[in-house]
Amino acid sequence: MLIVQIAGGLGNQMQQYAIYTKLKELGKDVKLDLSWFAPDIQKNMLAPREFELKTFENVTFEECTPDERDYFLKRSLLQKAAGKVLSKIGVWDSDNPRVFSESRMYHPEIFDLDDKYITGYFACQKYYADIMETLREKFSFPRHPDEDIHMRNMALAQKMESGTSVSVHIRRGDYLDPPNFAILGNIATEEYYESAMNFFLAKDINTHFYIFTSDHEYAREKFSDEKRYTIVDWNTGRNSVQDLFLMSRCRGNICANSTFSFWGARLNSRSDRTLIRTYKMRNNQSVDPDSMHDYWRGWILMDEKGSII
Repeated sequence: MLIVQIAGGLGNQMQQYAIYTKLKELGKDVKLDLSWFAPDIQKNMLAPREFELKTFENVTFEECTPDERDYFLKRSLLQKAAGKVLSKIGVWDSDNPRVFSESRMYHPEIFDLDDKYITGYFACQKYYADIMETLREKFSFPRHPDEDIHMRNMALAQKMESGTSVSVHIRRGDYLDPPNFAILGNIATEEYYESAMNFFLAKDINTHFYIFTSDHEYAREKFSDEKRYTIVDWNTGRNSVQDLFLMSRCRGNICANSTFSFWGARLNSRSDRTLIRTYKMRNNQSVDPDSMHDYWRGWILMDEKGSII
């Protein structure tokens, strides 16, 4: 059996579910562990999270039992000592030989695993690029509970589909906090966004940009020209998943270094789509052009200076 831990925000949960779905399609006996969302765990989190995959109408899964989870995670003192010894000689990536922990951008060996507890965020597109059509069917969007907002979203989606539309996702907020900024800041810079938008304008001067961000004050100041920009600021809280729906209806997608951002582009099924993402995801993660183009085939990679890699 394999167990995949679900943890983090919605974008990360979708990636972990994508790994689960891929392993299922390979014929693996695999289940999900949702214990990370237990109240006694979340009460200690700086940013408490909820299990959000149930938001999507076609997401189905089998959850592991506590006993099945304990088989992988609870060890005797002798097993713990043996795990530390094996780890030192490079046999295991973790002190617990029953746990597989993501430690780099792409692990091709994950598809050959058996009898492991799998933990990680698995942002790399290569993991599940070949099952994106299945994932688009799984991640079927619900209606907005407010009928007026639902109709507003549907009207905007139709406008996006019929025009030269590009979504622009800007992650600020927690990314500006000093600890996060050191790791995630100065990647999706203003130079990055300006260059990415100019890329689309060079193809069609009439391109209209739809701005998605939680920092609406910044957006209204930066993108005030309503002829060029539309700021989408009405899908909030639990209903922010509707922003993914709208992003996926655009002809082009400009992503922040954010998993939520990536899914807005991944769920885009248009044959004429153009996807731009940051070259780096994190400042503490090494990247090289050959690997990144392999991991994100079909995407345009742009660095913090606005140069296409």
